Amino acid sequence: MPGDLDQKIGPYLRPLYDSMEAILPKDTVKKLIENGIIEMAPLAYMRGRTLNDCVVILDEAQNTTCEQMKMFLTRMGNGSKVFVTGDVTQIDLPKRCKSGLVDALQVLSNVSEIGMMQMTGADVVRNPLVKKIVQAYENAKEE
Repeated sequence: MPGDLDQKIGPYLRPLYDSMEAILPKDTVKKLIENGIIEMAPLAYMRGRTLNDCVVILDEAQNTTCEQMKMFLTRMGNGSKVFVTGDVTQIDLPKRCKSGLVDALQVLSNVSEIGMMQMTGADVVRNPLVKKIVQAYENAKEE
């Protein structure tokens, strides 16, 4: 895509802006980003960083490779909390490539300091019809 970094990743960040603007005024979100309180960066830009005293969220993690997930998780510095979200039913990676999220759930399952939570259709907070759609897919998978 043509343009600078912001123009290239802007479409991918729209869901994050939507979520922030659902709980904070748009001007507040803009100021927090301008002042560096909130930073959004592509996963590829995390290599070599140490993220101290912050909250870090990796969204859509089902589409990371195992190597990307390991790289991301090892960026955690002192005083930081890391949240990884993803839907293992919506993996867009090539079939031959294992999801980093699926791998991390297996590899890290016995690390007592790591909490894991699995959500179902009952947790959907979008349009009520989405709950029914998710439940229908869950039911079809069980058959």
